[in-house]
Amino acid sequence: MFLQHQPSRKTGTPSAILRRVRGIQHRAWLLSLLSACLQVAIFPLPGFYLLCWIALAPLFVALLHARRPETLQLELAGDKLLPATPWQGFLLAYVCGIVWYGGTCYWIFDTMHKYGGLNVAVSALLLLAYCMVMGLHHGLFGLLVGLLASSRGPLRRFALALAPVLWVTVELARTRIIGVPWNLLGTVQVDNIPLARIAMVTSVYGISFEIALVNAALAASWLMPRGRRAKMLAVCAAVAALLQAGRWLPSGPNAADHRAVLVQENLPVAEAPWTDDYYRQMLKEFSGLSFAGATSGIKPDLILWPESPSPFNTRDPFFREALSNVARRSQAWVVAGSLGYDEPKSHGMQMAGQGSQGQAAVRSDAIYNSAGLVNPAGDWTGRYDKVHLVPFGEYVPFRRFLPFMDMLAKEVGDFDHGSSRQPLQAGATRLGVFICYESVFPDEVRQFAANGAQVFVNISNDGWYGDSGAWAQHLLQARMRAMENHRWLLRDTNTGLTAAIDPDGRVAAQIPRKQRTRLEAPYSLLEDTTFYTRHGDWFAYLCAIISVGAVVASFFSVTNSTTDSAAQKQS
Repeated sequence: MFLQHQPSRKTGTPSAILRRVRGIQHRAWLLSLLSACLQVAIFPLPGFYLLCWIALAPLFVALLHARRPETLQLELAGDKLLPATPWQGFLLAYVCGIVWYGGTCYWIFDTMHKYGGLNVAVSALLLLAYCMVMGLHHGLFGLLVGLLASSRGPLRRFALALAPVLWVTVELARTRIIGVPWNLLGTVQVDNIPLARIAMVTSVYGISFEIALVNAALAASWLMPRGRRAKMLAVCAAVAALLQAGRWLPSGPNAADHRAVLVQENLPVAEAPWTDDYYRQMLKEFSGLSFAGATSGIKPDLILWPESPSPFNTRDPFFREALSNVARRSQAWVVAGSLGYDEPKSHGMQMAGQGSQGQAAVRSDAIYNSAGLVNPAGDWTGRYDKVHLVPFGEYVPFRRFLPFMDMLAKEVGDFDHGSSRQPLQAGATRLGVFICYESVFPDEVRQFAANGAQVFVNISNDGWYGDSGAWAQHLLQARMRAMENHRWLLRDTNTGLTAAIDPDGRVAAQIPRKQRTRLEAPYSLLEDTTFYTRHGDWFAYLCAIISVGAVVASFFSVTNSTTDSAAQKQS
């Protein structure tokens, strides 16, 4: 008898959107912004990792106590505040996401302006566009929580419990659909070895789930009646402290029986005067660092040169001879970042994934971001071509459909994609070589270990990031790849941080940033594979399946509820 027919309202009009915004409580907006600031703080450079256990809770509370109901609804619901509607949830979380991406990826502006040659306005617009596009992932999370929380079926009671599952699902979408999994939540706990070892089964997504689960419990305790709130908050604090305590537990070292020399070139990204004399001087300096006397007294098995802004390329005879000379004098295998060109078939160079008898690709005009492999006799025997390129950094998306993008392509790289993640064969050693940005993709790095790589090699040029927090964020994610696959990782960068990372994700050896020097890095060859290496993103896909099932069930509950209401009216 209390139910009355309400006139239909168009949901996409500006007035409808404004009504949704006005319906959200001011406190909910403040909680959403607080969550964004806490999420910024847990990633480097602030690096307050401990705050991860509370960073999402304000957003969860905002989504579940977002609006004040009308008087009739209040009488029926018996509550002061109701969950956000799906679109209100989207707006709350979307704002949170925009602020978070702006706070953690602010370095995009400087990279585009200082090194990409774009003016201030265009660089600022690109940063804003990036934040607005990537913030849609947070918005999707808020929409899904709002959809479940505002449904009329039993799922309404489980919306908060399903929030960690939804969070992992959105992280999977960031990785697989958009292709920008930068700063997945679980990476902040890579130093917490007992907790982080779950990544050997579930990848980083399992750690994200654990963090989100604690935050969901904290939000649930805050939403409880005051009489029960204190006890539940104390339990949540105790659980978070117990999980975090693993960060300070002692863990034994990993044995290392091999040595590599990692050359940190420290080349300026944009200002280098690449004259012939300067070019040859750099080759001479880097060669000297490569076979300088080893302080450990152990002959290196491997020498690495990083990805760098130098014009080194596989067609240049001076570059080829310099590396061949390094390999011959040191009697070690050499991997060096360079521009890779397709060679004539008569050269018979082994390409990654084609085996020892493989031939080079046939496109004579193709150019790749590559890592060349030279054997101890000085012969160039293999090359890895970067598969996953950086959009707007190494290629321009949608260039075929948007002709004006040619202007941007002149200011950034324009590379071709590689096609294989097979290890490079360095004698009896299988090297899983990946370049720069590829280190942030769990499943892509996993494939190297699944294909037999015994040690990971990551060459990178983090000089594009300057002194922002991006280099530290990048290192954090690379360390997680070592943990997930239980592999040593030799990470050689142009400006730093150059390091040897053990199978537990710890930095076993490193050299200071922004110095031209070398690191004698310990490592071992490992054959075993983790559950994650063998089975991939099964956990994240399981979360996605549960999320899809919950969303479908929520739609059915709304349909059934509407049908029941219509039947009651007719009766």
